[in-house]
Amino acid sequence: MKRSMHERIDAMYSRDRLWALCLLAGLWIAVVIVYLGVRSELHNNGIAFALIISALLIVGYNTASVIAMLRHYANDKRWIYEIDIRHLDQMRKK
Repeated sequence: MKRSMHERIDAMYSRDRLWALCLLAGLWIAVVIVYLGVRSELHNNGIAFALIISALLIVGYNTASVIAMLRHYANDKRWIYEIDIRHLDQMRKK
């Protein structure tokens, strides 16, 4: 049974959203692992504080940008994904 364009758009958006959130979680995990790995080498509390603040800024800005991207995609998903789906359909016909 052929799915409607709306169902296909929702499926593509859901997959993109899942990937974005998984990659964001991976970034958070990587930053925590790196901090835990270098923590024992930090002999100055000022450097440790600067490292924590900079890591929080990096993951904070990345989290905000992913959330903004997902909101934008949710608002414009028909326009964003319909073009891709039409091109995919054309490529499959060839």
